[in-house]
Amino acid sequence: MNQTRIDRKFAELKREGRAGLVTFITAGDPDHDTSLAVLKGLPGAGADIIELGMPFSDPMADGPAIQASSQRALKAGQTMKKTLAMVSAFRAADATTPIVLMGYYNPIYVYPVDRFIADAAKAGVDGLIVVDMPPEEDAELRPQASKAGLNFIRLATPTTDAKRLPAVLANTSGFVYYVSIAGITGTKAPNLADVKGHVGRIKAQTSLPVAVGFGVKTEEQVSAIAGIAEGVVVGSALVGAIAQSLDGDGRATSATKPQVLGLVGRLAAALRHPAEAAAL
Repeated sequence: MNQTRIDRKFAELKREGRAGLVTFITAGDPDHDTSLAVLKGLPGAGADIIELGMPFSDPMADGPAIQASSQRALKAGQTMKKTLAMVSAFRAADATTPIVLMGYYNPIYVYPVDRFIADAAKAGVDGLIVVDMPPEEDAELRPQASKAGLNFIRLATPTTDAKRLPAVLANTSGFVYYVSIAGITGTKAPNLADVKGHVGRIKAQTSLPVAVGFGVKTEEQVSAIAGIAEGVVVGSALVGAIAQSLDGDGRATSATKPQVLGLVGRLAAALRHPAEAAAL
């Protein structure tokens, strides 16, 4: 595979001597226009890589905040076609910030796969994280994605032991996503000493960058993890900020965009000042 936007971004971050901020929002949450405005504003606020959630009715690995964001997006009429159109609209003004689609296989399967890969590549998608597709079951998607130049990014977890890790790393590209907690997104805080140990174990087996997510919400956590890994992923805190900004009928307000982007700015500032994990 030729060098991708994700590869170039992590090379740039390495030259700058810092970790990257990876931000997650759900496409179409709380509505298409607001979501697109937030998406376009993320790089300027400090996001280095964007994970764009593909709304799904049964996001089993996600906690209440991201589940609710998917429900809001689906209720507002978000579809996979609209999600890819959002990426195209983003690319019209930003040719460098990587976008990774994250979610579940069902919406890709029903699209279906071949057309999804073609349309995603054409729209300007850079990578895929499909949380319910283990290495043993990826033959329907991963080879086609790689052939189209999309990074296929896999998850490693606290329960990924030495025997399992090589299978997780095989054919992974772009970066490795380390899930810092056992369980669903946004429900527990990571134990930073444990994260440091697991990230070190992964780095001993791959030269790929490692990004740490699930449960990362605060500026202090971001600062600490920035000293451990090449990337820090924040999702539930951002979709939670969207939820908190909505009116009583669940509609976006004038506060929605600035509230989310303001939080991204604070997290980005904290990331540029890594703390010692042991100190927290």
